[in-house]
Amino acid sequence: MNSSPKVISQKMCLVGDFGVGKTSLIRQFVDRQFSDKYLSTVGVKISRKLVSITNSIANTTEDDLKQLQLIVWDIEGSTRFQGIAPSYLQGAKGALIVGDVTRQASMQSLKGHVQLFQSINPHSHVIIALNKVDLITVHEKEILFQSIPTEFAELKVLVKATSAKTGEGVDEIFQTLAYQMLMLE
Repeated sequence: MNSSPKVISQKMCLVGDFGVGKTSLIRQFVDRQFSDKYLSTVGVKISRKLVSITNSIANTTEDDLKQLQLIVWDIEGSTRFQGIAPSYLQGAKGALIVGDVTRQASMQSLKGHVQLFQSINPHSHVIIALNKVDLITVHEKEILFQSIPTEFAELKVLVKATSAKTGEGVDEIFQTLAYQMLMLE
C-alpha cells in the first residue's frame, strides 16, 4: 500500500543587503517568474512552496520520500531594519544569504549576515547565493570563484552562483537547503 509522503513544514529566510535579488530569487523558485522592476520589501514577505526531496537527492527508497513545505521569509535588506531582523530570523532551520556579484559592498556584507543568522540559529543550515551572475563575464565569474574558498572557509557554508533572471542555480540552492533542513528533523 502506497501512502502519501509525510509533509514537514520548515521556516527558511532569505537575508542580504537591499537590491541583491532576494525577492527575485523567491519569485523565480516559487512562481517561475522574473521582473526587472525593483520593489523594495518592507519588513518581511512570506511565501510557501512544497518541495519533494527526491530519491536522487536524499538517496532514499520510494517509501522514504518526504515533502517539505518551505515557509520562505523574504526579509527587508535596509540597514535601519537591522535592529529588529533577529526576531524575524528566530526559528529558521535554514537561510540563503544573498549577495549581488556586481556590488562589492553587498559581497562584503555576506560574512556578517551569515554570522548573525548562525548566532540566532546555531543548528541551522546556510547557503550563500552569489546572485546576478548573468551580469558578469565568464572570466569575472572564474576570478570570483577562485577567491571564495579563502574568503568564506571559516564559515563552513556552501557558496553557489545564481541568477534570478535566467534561473541558473535557483532550484539547486533551494533544493539543497531543503534537503539539509530535512536532515535536521
